[in-house]
Formats: sequence, structure tokens, C-alpha cells
Amino acid sequence: MSDDTAPLADRQHARPLLRLALEVLLIAAGVFLGLAGDQWRENASHRALARETLRRFRAEIAANRAAVAAVRDYHVTTLRDLRKYLSTSHATRNVADVHLRGLRGVPFEHTAWDLAMSAQALSYVPPDVAVELSRVYNKQQAYAQLSQGVTQSMYLLPRWDNFDGLASAAEVYFSDLVVMEPELLAAYDRIVPHIDAALRGR
Repeated sequence: MSDDTAPLADRQHARPLLRLALEVLLIAAGVFLGLAGDQWRENASHRALARETLRRFRAEIAANRAAVAAVRDYHVTTLRDLRKYLSTSHATRNVADVHLRGLRGVPFEHTAWDLAMSAQALSYVPPDVAVELSRVYNKQQAYAQLSQGVTQSMYLLPRWDNFDGLASAAEVYFSDLVVMEPELLAAYDRIVPHIDAALRGR
């Protein structure tokens, strides 16, 4: 082959290589854009799930806070009456001095927590918020377990058959509640601003 024809052959050979490189580049760019699109959609879905989860938590915490606040004064007042009653001698005790109108434990809502656990949505919530939420729900669970235990004992200590026994059990229960309830209210007040900040950031 002459020197004149060599550059033409080289150019003709280079064209398929250039075309192949261009096709590979376009395919790679398409795959990259497809993966980036999928990642964007997945991130958007996670953000939406986190936002909805945080809204549910906020509503549930507001409801539980209102429920605790509604019974707190009753527990404080009734505890005072029970202590006064139990501190007097048996001969001078008067059942009418104790205005015991039930135990009035709080039936905490926990649907938002249950949904977050089942959907694994807590992993999309900011870690500091997730930790605080866990603490709040653990406190609520401890309160609920205490209430369940004393409710069961109440059925074993009917009011009129053994009021002193019931009063003693209620006094122990209310003593725990008047400590737990302010702690719960403070925990609610701490977590709500964190939830609001996380919602504003999404």
C-alpha cells in the first residue's frame, strides 16, 4: 500500500472505534442518569415518609401530653388525701375524706410508633429526634405497665370490702405517677421543638 493510501485507511479504521467509544459513552451516561433518577426518587420517597412519620409523631405526642396534663392535678390531690387518710389511726379514718374517683391512668396512643416500627420509618427520621422519641415512648410504656399492674390489683381489692388495702395500693401508684407525669410532660416539651425543626428542614 502506498504512503498516500495509508492515512485514508487509518481514518476509516478509526471511525468505527470512535463510533464504538461514543456508543459506550452514551450507554454509560444513560445508565448513570437512570441510576441517579432512581436514587432521587428513592430519596424523595424517604423524605416524604420521614415527613409523614414526624407529623404522626407530633400529633400523637400532643394527644398524649394533653391526656397526662388532664389527670396530673387529680393524682396530686388524691395522693394528698390518701396520705392523710392512711396517716390517721384506724379508729378515726373516714372513707369520705378520700375522693377516689378511679385511678385515671393515661391510655397512651402509640399508633405512630407502631407504624414507624413496622415500616422501618424511624431510620429516615433525624437520629437525635429518633433517640428522643424512643425515650418518650419508653417512659410511656413504663407508665402503662405500672397502670396495668395496679389495675389488676384493684380487682383483687374491692373498694368496699377492703378500702384500706385499695387505698394503700393507690397511694403507692399515685406516688409513682406524680413523679413520672412531670417527667413525661418535660419530655414532650423537649421533643416537640425538635420535631418541628426537622419538619421545617424537609
